[in-house]
Amino acid sequence: MQIKKKIDKVPGGLMVVPLLLGALLNTIDQLHLPFIMDLLKGLGVAPTPDGNYEFLKIGGFTQALFKDGALTLCALFLFCAGSQMNLRVGGKALKKGVLLTTSKYLAGFFIGMLWGVMSDPVNGFLGLSTMAIIAAMTNGNGGMFAALTGQYGNRSDVGATAVLSLNDGPFFTLMALGLMGANFPLIAFIAVLLPILIGMILGNLDQEIRNFLAAGETLVIPFFAFALGAGMNLASFFNPEVVGAGIVLALMTVIISGGVMALTFKLFREKSYIAPWAEASTAGNAVATPAAIAAAASVAAGSGLMTAAEAQVYQNLVAVASAQISIATISTALLVPIAVILADKYQKKKGIDGKVESFEGNQKAKQDPAIEDAAV
Repeated sequence: MQIKKKIDKVPGGLMVVPLLLGALLNTIDQLHLPFIMDLLKGLGVAPTPDGNYEFLKIGGFTQALFKDGALTLCALFLFCAGSQMNLRVGGKALKKGVLLTTSKYLAGFFIGMLWGVMSDPVNGFLGLSTMAIIAAMTNGNGGMFAALTGQYGNRSDVGATAVLSLNDGPFFTLMALGLMGANFPLIAFIAVLLPILIGMILGNLDQEIRNFLAAGETLVIPFFAFALGAGMNLASFFNPEVVGAGIVLALMTVIISGGVMALTFKLFREKSYIAPWAEASTAGNAVATPAAIAAAASVAAGSGLMTAAEAQVYQNLVAVASAQISIATISTALLVPIAVILADKYQKKKGIDGKVESFEGNQKAKQDPAIEDAAV
């Protein structure tokens, strides 16, 4: 039936399709249709505390995996992703990776902070929260970056992927919220970072462990995506405000974060701007960030650094923020390749070939004055 191929044709499909499927089933579940509840009751399913019967809450392995497993599966994903973070990066690739990671993070942080100051950090303009903005704008799609730089960029562009993998997961968002005044205790940061850190250490100590865990980086995604979706109502995806907010979030991610990264490259005398625009996306795994932040808020509430009401605010944001980020993921997956193609065409008119390393270009220019004249 080629189900996997069809899913792969959807931008961010491995994350988005299972999430939407989980949301669809949960939406049906929450309708509490009499014939479904009668069937479940007849099968011996235990009622929920409010007296209803739901097929996503039948207990056992089914409920543990498809309904309650989001955080556990997300933690496993972070562990596997951490194992693929290579600490041995070439000098040029390291420079580009640091420039991209830092500038993308700062762009997302300041836009999120500005959005919250000008409107409201929880329910700002268009219903966008500071958390959703930072989560979407600071976490780029590594797979798309590698594919686009592999086609239009040079070796050091592709090599920057190793550093960019550091923005996978919720840690940067959690750090930004902490800088903006949210009282997350140190243990909340450790609890989020530890799976990534352990995976990173093991992956860099033993290549066989890295290879063994590599499959988990993609294998786990549809499972935790489905479990996240099982906590959402599909109606939120058809809410014009949510859709509009998601599209605006995508445009901000591409235009603002891409522009800031390109400007940073210019300031540091990089000739090609393929990498900045290739990184101007929202990663599918950013959809899991609101749930992870809500879990950290629960830890903060348990330690007394945050009230139960403050922690509940983050819990209430999970469904809407996840939906907005999902829309941003799909939208940026369509917009970023266009941005890279336009950047490549513009550069070539200026005599800059994105596939050539800058130092290689300089050597060729010295050998051939015509190339130097074209570059000028």
